[in-house]
Amino acid sequence: MASVVSIGVFDGLHLGHRAILERALAEARALDVPCVVVSFDPHPDVVLAKTAFHVPAPLTPPGEKRRRLLAMGVADLDVIPFTRELSELSPEEFVATHLVAPHHPARLVVGTGFALGRGRSGTVDRLRTIGRDAGFTVEAVSLLQRGGAAVSSSRIRTLLAAGKVAEATRLLGRRYDLRGRVVPGDGIGRTLGFPTANLRLHEEKLLPADGIYVVRAGIGDEPVTRAGAMSIGMRPTFDGQSRTLEVHLLDWEGDLVGSDLTVELVDWLRPEVRFESSEALVEAIGQDVEETRRRLAAQGS
Repeated sequence: MASVVSIGVFDGLHLGHRAILERALAEARALDVPCVVVSFDPHPDVVLAKTAFHVPAPLTPPGEKRRRLLAMGVADLDVIPFTRELSELSPEEFVATHLVAPHHPARLVVGTGFALGRGRSGTVDRLRTIGRDAGFTVEAVSLLQRGGAAVSSSRIRTLLAAGKVAEATRLLGRRYDLRGRVVPGDGIGRTLGFPTANLRLHEEKLLPADGIYVVRAGIGDEPVTRAGAMSIGMRPTFDGQSRTLEVHLLDWEGDLVGSDLTVELVDWLRPEVRFESSEALVEAIGQDVEETRRRLAAQGS
């Protein structure tokens, strides 16, 4: 069966990616065929690095990427294991093996800077030449610009690394979120009068800068509407040895251990600070809670 295919890493599924994918979906509707997204894992940069190369956790791990794509209307996500052998295929070999044979594209939709195959020689122009012989056309979607620069995954990573989650929201087209299971903690928050849910992520995902954040949360499958404050970091006041994710839900009581929690990061409050006493920490948390209420009320969110 014919399809419309879009190919790329699509880490973040930000507004720029969505522009490409929405074009592919529109083409698929016009042709009355399914829309298929072809992606790679691991990231090509990991495999092709010439030296030791540390790649941070993804903005959209595989499970989240699939869930978001299907929600958009994509029929299938085909994740190709990226290897050095794959990178050495000519564009013609790659297209024949990984696009034409499994998906029979009538149209290929990519970003203007996209390239595949050996030495990234499969540019848009070359793909158009290949398509003429293979029976598909190629449409290139221009990079989306916001704030004088292209919307990109690397730009979003830079913002998150600085704790600028509100700015990242404007490039993502949605709030950056963290999903996980609430696990038992040491109960320090409860003894301080501000019980927290300790979150263990379902999938490895990039964490923003350590600090305190205004958040919205949802328990289980409920809408993400509950007000909260979240701490990401090492808990220096208590000489923490590992990074923790702790969420305090405002105006809520109960035991969340074992529950799934979705947390959307709304705004940055302050950096993580070592306090000289528990009393000073309690005072700061109280101020965080009041500031959280104020900001959410001001946003009407």
